[in-house]
Amino acid sequence: MTRRLILIRVFAVLAVLTGINYLTWRWMESLNWEAWWIAVPLVIAETYSLIDTFLFATTMWRAKERSGPESPPTGTVDVFITTYNEPIPMVMATARAAKNIAYPHRTFVLDDGNRPEMAAAARAEGLGYITRSEDWTDKPRHAKAGNLNNALFETDGEFLLILDADQIPDPLILHRTLGYFADDEQVALVQTPQWFINVDEADPLGSQAPLFYGPIQQGKDGWNAAFFCGSNAVLRRDALMQLGIVGYVRNLQDSTERTLRAAEKLLSREARRSRSAPELQTELKDLRIEVSQARAAIASGEPIADVTYELHARINDASNRLVRHDLDMMAEDLVAIHALPVQRDAELGAVVIDEVGLDALSTRELSPLAAVKSVGALLDALRVDRPDEAQPIQPLATISVTEDMATAMQLHSMGWRSVYHHEILARGLAPEDLQTMLKQRLRWAQGTMQVFLRDNPLAKRGLSAGQRLMYFGTMWSYLAGFAAIVYLSAPVIYLMFGVMPVTAWSGDFFARFLPYFLINQLMFLIVARGIRTWRGQQYSLALFPVWIRACTSSFANVFFKKPLSFVVTRKDGRADGALPLREVWPQLLAIALLIIALITGIIRVLAGTADGTGTLVNTVWVAYSLAALSIVIQALRYKGPAAHAEEVEGAP
Repeated sequence: MTRRLILIRVFAVLAVLTGINYLTWRWMESLNWEAWWIAVPLVIAETYSLIDTFLFATTMWRAKERSGPESPPTGTVDVFITTYNEPIPMVMATARAAKNIAYPHRTFVLDDGNRPEMAAAARAEGLGYITRSEDWTDKPRHAKAGNLNNALFETDGEFLLILDADQIPDPLILHRTLGYFADDEQVALVQTPQWFINVDEADPLGSQAPLFYGPIQQGKDGWNAAFFCGSNAVLRRDALMQLGIVGYVRNLQDSTERTLRAAEKLLSREARRSRSAPELQTELKDLRIEVSQARAAIASGEPIADVTYELHARINDASNRLVRHDLDMMAEDLVAIHALPVQRDAELGAVVIDEVGLDALSTRELSPLAAVKSVGALLDALRVDRPDEAQPIQPLATISVTEDMATAMQLHSMGWRSVYHHEILARGLAPEDLQTMLKQRLRWAQGTMQVFLRDNPLAKRGLSAGQRLMYFGTMWSYLAGFAAIVYLSAPVIYLMFGVMPVTAWSGDFFARFLPYFLINQLMFLIVARGIRTWRGQQYSLALFPVWIRACTSSFANVFFKKPLSFVVTRKDGRADGALPLREVWPQLLAIALLIIALITGIIRVLAGTADGTGTLVNTVWVAYSLAALSIVIQALRYKGPAAHAEEVEGAP
């Protein structure tokens, strides 16, 4: 264990212990119940932050720094370059660089836009070109995951290097990564950093993520939880195909179980409704027993295909009998109608049925069409070939608008291992305007929260305790938007109206809060080890509306089926010349309110109507918030880099 890791662990323990000490005092002794409407949300937000501290400390507890693989590179490789509507020159710059990778391989352009000019350009360079087959017509496309899944069945390399359309690979990228798979046959994924050449030193859009592509991924790697980030990664084909097959079987088991369980309830209800028709009721009861027996057979381990095939045959027989019974009842009804006494209305010339006979007819049990429809729906629901999908097996996860984290978590749950190799081996392009950046961050957050809501790592089978916490920590971080609302509101409320969320700004407050705060900052500095992280801290607060929208829209998508749009991130310049004020009005409003509150607080102190200590504490708080939110104004004014085009054109 290195001295640095020992130091990290010492400060991690101190940060958590001082945080528990502070939050215990906050909950037990300091709440101002007269202002509970802000006091309680504030202490909840602080509790959220303590949990965040614990998760970060846990992440860094086993940080792993790798020097490289021990084994030489081996195995066949397919390089996949994913594209949808990116400019062809950009795609071809990446493709030519991929073609020149030193290790033997095949390079494929995966064109989800199915552009003839893209196909011609790829083939002119001697590259493979793959687009969706006809099987995908009018079927869910699953965005990038669908593009990759389609290509997996068109190629056969043992390993896959996945690159986004703008990521120029280093010629030695495979030499530096393939050896990990030979070192450990359970390694399914090797992820390398994403680095952007069109980002200047100021990085006002916060595109570089040196803390994540560094200490955080190294920390997750120590827990065997470093995850796939969508590009600049090498994956083992066997692991993905196993994942696809297991996922197919589990999906089939779950859907069959749900379908048969629903069918039992439906048939029981139809049987109760058919008490006046004993033959029909008996048929429906027998059919329900057949369904129940099929459920039991599948639960005991019998092959789903065999069980459902036999059930199909029995349902078809029952359906035919029900239809014959239905036709017989219709014939009886026609005879009964024909036997009713009728008379012609002299004035209108219409046929009038005797009222008594009509009442008798209306009380009869009519045809069991509902039961027939139920059986037909059961037949449709028990399809095992997944006709709603373009291909039954989908190796990369499709439960989210971003395929990367979900796929990695599935691989880890099946016992596969991952590696984070901390060496820049590909260089790409970041968004060049605030509007595009916000859309990108929203999509990332939405994808992460979809995974959280559909496949919560805390309850997922196969993950270790450490892996559960690592995935949960990433998902937990996107709830920060709600805490940010409270952190921004509390000082405004105090400075403008004098409402205190604590009973007093006492010595107890500072004795508990300051050690917790300072140790947290020291732990962060030790972890960062000279890395510039201020931009990331700014955006963690400044993007609070994006995080809130991601949480609410993902919740609506998962539970109410409200669709999420998938927007490919522009990498070819600014979206347009207009300022995206509509996208950042909450941040601008927060800045205005903080400034007004600050001025008001100073005036109240000068007038002798405010507490000096409380005003000082909240002034510091406001100053930090303004410094963080100021990045939004910088990003609005940002004109984009000037020289990245030349760098791309000059790339190998």
